[in-house]
Amino acid sequence: MVIELLTSPSTAIVVIDVSIKNDIATFISHMHIANSSLIKTLHHTTFVMSTKAELFAIRCSINQASNKENVSKIIVITNSIHVAKKIFDSSLHPFQVHAVAILSDFCQFFTNNQNNLIEFWEYPS
Repeated sequence: MVIELLTSPSTAIVVIDVSIKNDIATFISHMHIANSSLIKTLHHTTFVMSTKAELFAIRCSINQASNKENVSKIIVITNSIHVAKKIFDSSLHPFQVHAVAILSDFCQFFTNNQNNLIEFWEYPS
């Protein structure tokens, strides 16, 4: 099944990792479509919480993947699934700006085709 996903031209697989060292957050994401590395994104920022950095990484990755032509499935692979759950948390929290932006991207992606699919997979660090 994983081999099929990797070679499918309609599936975008995005792998995200965020690390914070000496108050500098670094996030890197790799997007693969049809088993080829399509986009590599690297951002640095200072004095930011790890949750905010993770949500920003997810936000950028979802935005890039959902805007690719012919992509009907996005798989986000992260070691912070607890942060991804913040996207769907309707209570007040300091990360709502990112959550709303991600949900907006979801709306557009699903408006394009109601059969589109987004999955979140967790991997241990």
